[in-house]
Formats: sequence, structure tokens, C-alpha cells
Amino acid sequence: MQDSDITAAVRAQVARALDPALAREDLIDELTARILAVGTTEQPAWLDAVLAADGEAAGRALRTVVGDALYAHGLAADRVGPALAPHVGAWSPPPPEHWEPLRIGPRDLATPEDLAETYDAIVIGSGAGGGVAAQTLAEAGCSVLVLERGTLPDRSALLTEHLRTPRAASGLFPRSGPGADAEEREVLLGADDLRRVRSADSLWSNNAMTIGGGTRVYGAQAWRLAPRDLAMASTYGVPEGSSLADWPITYDDLEPYYARIEQSFGVSGGSSPGPWDGPRSVPLPMGPFPPSPLSARLERAAGQLGLGTQPVPLLINTRPYAGRSACRRCAQCVGFDCPVGARAGSHTTSLPAALATGNTTLLPGAQASRILVAGSGRARGVELVGARDGRIWRATVRAGLVVLAAGAIESARLLLDSATEEHPHGLGNDTDQVGRHLQGHAYGGASALFAEEVVDLRGPGPQIATTDLRHGNEGIVGGGILADEFVPTPASMQRSLHDTGLVAADTPLGSPTMERAMLRFARIMGPIQEVTSASSRVRRLTGRRDRFGRSLVRLEGSLHPEDLRGRDLLSHRAAAWLAAAGAAEIRPMPSMTAPTPPSGGQHQAGTCRMGTDPARSVVSPEGRVWGHENIVIADGSTHVTNGGVNPVLTILANALRISEGVVSTR
Repeated sequence: MQDSDITAAVRAQVARALDPALAREDLIDELTARILAVGTTEQPAWLDAVLAADGEAAGRALRTVVGDALYAHGLAADRVGPALAPHVGAWSPPPPEHWEPLRIGPRDLATPEDLAETYDAIVIGSGAGGGVAAQTLAEAGCSVLVLERGTLPDRSALLTEHLRTPRAASGLFPRSGPGADAEEREVLLGADDLRRVRSADSLWSNNAMTIGGGTRVYGAQAWRLAPRDLAMASTYGVPEGSSLADWPITYDDLEPYYARIEQSFGVSGGSSPGPWDGPRSVPLPMGPFPPSPLSARLERAAGQLGLGTQPVPLLINTRPYAGRSACRRCAQCVGFDCPVGARAGSHTTSLPAALATGNTTLLPGAQASRILVAGSGRARGVELVGARDGRIWRATVRAGLVVLAAGAIESARLLLDSATEEHPHGLGNDTDQVGRHLQGHAYGGASALFAEEVVDLRGPGPQIATTDLRHGNEGIVGGGILADEFVPTPASMQRSLHDTGLVAADTPLGSPTMERAMLRFARIMGPIQEVTSASSRVRRLTGRRDRFGRSLVRLEGSLHPEDLRGRDLLSHRAAAWLAAAGAAEIRPMPSMTAPTPPSGGQHQAGTCRMGTDPARSVVSPEGRVWGHENIVIADGSTHVTNGGVNPVLTILANALRISEGVVSTR
């Protein structure tokens, strides 16, 4: 087709997707231009979906893409119908006059020219674990270099672009990184389905790469692991085909660090414990958010079902705390920067504290390409690489301590890429354990439409959870929590309605039917406790390298059959909960069959398992890599199991435990 013919075809399809009352020429032109720009450069699937042949699936795909284009920046008064018109201000990015300054700015960031020859410690990664390690070491008087692969992206983009967040399903590169210049990864599905995927693809298992790492844009659910989560093998045995094991530490070992993180970072929530929770030494410092119309319904329904409930613990201020503002309750949270810093991320807590000591250098746009070790196995420095102004730069920096906190995939990759003659398979990998036991979180849940409006657009969203299902489920290994979801963006809301079939495929965008459905939609979701497998892993591809010369990564493995059973349990119970709450139409998440894609994503863990036996683990209980006593790991890769809850509080607490242990033995 000629370009003019493609443009005409896209215009016709856009007009078809919109409600006639919305199908103005200027809006059709704008959406057509947006779809063409994206579809011919970044995401061809957009153009394919718009130009697809007729049929129910094609109609649903068409309206999903046009809906993404329509709601790319939230709502606008000139492109909504009567149902959504009252919600334009609430369901759009907060205006700039409501933003508060970042605690870290360009003045705090170093350049390659600022590098010293030697530091006491190099911390690789500025997310949850890296931030805590940097603060602990800097406050102990160490000179610390923090490396971050990402940068400090334009804040306006992180607050206003709804399609470029880690949670969007648009297929576009998130502003929080990694971007279009990131290397591909290989993903092996099953025995022979090998794919090369970009970082915008969910199979890449992206976690944000920016100052603050994933905590810059995360949802901030602050759950503790339960005592049984740390003793899964002792509790359930080891299912066939799994590598389930107990942690080498107990809940009692972690509890003081959980408490200190909750108090220093600030966690809000309630005091009602779940049946599997461990004891607390101190209560949470802040109470929960007020109930929403949906959470009130769900609380009553849970009582009918005999389920206990509790407020969702969040690393989000419900009142001014630790020098940060209270949450303004805007309708966009997870996937975005927080406009007022109410959400506790590394960039608002530990990193500013580390910088305030004067002992910390924070270098963005830099990767560790190799850890240098002496014949004894001790790390002696790190090779760095980055790009600036289109040119690649390299440097070597010496250090007495190296702390890996780059996430489960990248931390494993660096150890494998640092092979030497003495350690030809990578550092800490003499027994082929680095990269194994990759895990994340599979989710179960259900979506529903109510007869009445239940969406109040008061963020952050998750307010009520049941933790009854974390354990004690007959015939199931482990389990997980269920909670109401974050307030979705308008773009993701319309996607969910189309994907679940809760609106007909031919329902026009902007029509009364679609807009009313967007205010009557609810979802309950929860992560399951995955049963780890040694065959789920990160591999280094020595024959393929990125532009910096680093080996590319292959992800392999599948969810275990026990995981699929646990996922179905949560979906069934979520549907029952929504039904008891009065939902008119309910769609449980469909079942999955093995083999599935490797598990990873934003909750990635494993790959550098903690243990007491070097033949079965990568790090000691103190976080030190076996055979390399001054290489320490302080991220989720040390997790033996990942719990049926969000892992960030455990990453923070364990990083504090490990880094203070390092300081105490200096």
C-alpha cells in the first residue's frame, strides 16, 4: 500500500473505533498520526492491529490500540463523553503546581571524569538493596561509588505519559528504562521455542533502570515474609521437579530489620495480623488510607466468606513522615513517579541519606562490565562502561568491597561475565549455581463489572487484602495473598475491559456503554508462592554481545505445575470474593498450561541463592559470594523463595542485615 492509502485506511479504522459523538475530524487526525508514528517506528503491532481484517478479535484489537492513543495522557475534556466528563481532573496527571522537588537532582550526579581511582566500596545498582547498602556503608565512613545503568529521566514524562510505564501493556519502551538502546535478550519457551525480545516485551523481564531502580515507579506494597515462607521445604517437602529449599535464616533473624525499615522508610497500614504472620516488635508507624467504596464492599463480602482481611501495607505516607509529604491520593501511582515524594523509594530515602554523608558518588549511565579478582578470589576492582554523546567510555576503578544489587538477572549476568582462568564459568559459579532458581511471581485473580460505580479514582488503590490463603490450602504448596488493585490508568482500564470481554468487542470508545463500564470495573489480584526449579535460570551467551561487549542473556525455564495449581486457586477465590461483593459479571484469569515463559519481571528473585552449602548456593547467609569474601549480594537474587507477597520489604530488610554485617567485620 502507498503511504497515502495506509493513512486513509488508518483514519477510517480510527473513526470506526470511536463513538460517533467523539469522531471529530481533528481528533481522528491526531489519533491517526499517533498510531502511524508508533506503528512505523517503535511498535509495528499497533499498525497491524488497526489494519487487521474484520472479526470479533480484530475489532477488539483495533479498539484497544485506538484506546491507547486516545488515553495516552489520561483524560481530556474534549475527548470524553458525559459519564467521564466529571472525572477529567481526577483521572489525569497531577498538574505541575502540585509537584514537589525531587530529593536527588542533576547536581548530585557524577560524570566519568569525577571518578576516583579507588573506593572503599562499589555498589552496583541504585534500587532497593543498593540504596540501603550505600547508606549503611557511607554512614559507617566508607567511600562509596554507586553505579546505576539508567539515568534521571525527564520527570514530566514519568508523570504524564500513561503508555510508557512498566505497567502499561502498550508494548512501548518505558520512560523509567530500559529504552530502545537496551540489548535484546533470548527467551527459551519450552524445549525449542527460542525468541529474541526487546526490553519493551514482557518476556524480557524488565525492571526499571533509573536512579532509584524499581522503587522509582513501584507500587510499594510492603509485606513481610511469613515464618513458613522461609521454611517451605520443611513445611511441604520438595515437590518432584522442584528445587524447593528452606532459607538459611529465620523470620526471627529478619524481624528486627523489617521493623527498622518500616520505621525509617515509613510504612502505612493496619494492625490486624493475618493467620500466618510472624510477631512484630513494633507497630507500623502510620495508619491506613480511608476505605473506598470497593474496599468497603469487599470487607463485608469477606466476612460472608469467612475470610479475614487487613489493610494493605504500603511504603506510602498517609501523613507527613520522615521529611516527606503525605500522599495526595492522585489516580496514578504504580508505574509513575510520585509527584510529592510520599512513596518511599531509594531516590527519596536511602540514596539522599548516603549522599548527605559526603562519602558517596552516584554515577548514572554506567554499567559494571566485569568484576576484577585476584588469584585469591578477592575482588580488587570493577571495569565500567557507558555511553555519552554517542561515544562509549570505559574505566577501571579499584575497591575493597563490591556489592551487587542490580537485580536477579543482571547480578547473575555480571558474575557469569566476570569469568577468569581460575573461575572459567564465572565468579561464585564453580558448582554451576549462578543463574539457577530464577523466579518472580505468577498472579492469580479475577476481574468484574458491578451494576453500580465502584471506582472513586482515589489512589493509590490497594486498600484491603486477605492473607488467609498464604498457606493452609489443602493440596496446594504455599499460596498467596489477594488484594484490590491499584487505580488503573484510563488506557489500561479500557484494555482490561476488552481483554476480559467485559465489554463487547464492537463497543465504541467514548460511548456511554464503555465509559460507564470504566467506572464499574474492579479487579482482585495476588502473587503466588512459586515453587522454584533449578532449570529456571539465567544463562550467559558467550557468542553474542551487546554494543558494550557484554555477553547477552538467555532466560530459560517454566513455572512448576504446583505454581499453576496455586495460581488457579487464587483466581477461583478472587472470583468468589467478587461475587459475594455483588459483582454482576466476573471473569477469573484463565488457567495456564506448562511450559510457561520463565518467571521474572519486576519481582525477579533467585539466581544467587543464599545457603550454607557452597555446592547448592551462591552466597553465604551473610550475603558473601562463596570463594570471594569481599563480593556481597544485597538484592532479591539471594532469595531462596520469594513468598506469596511483594518482595521489596524483604529486599530492603535483608540488604540492611547484610550490609551492617559487612560493616561490623571491617
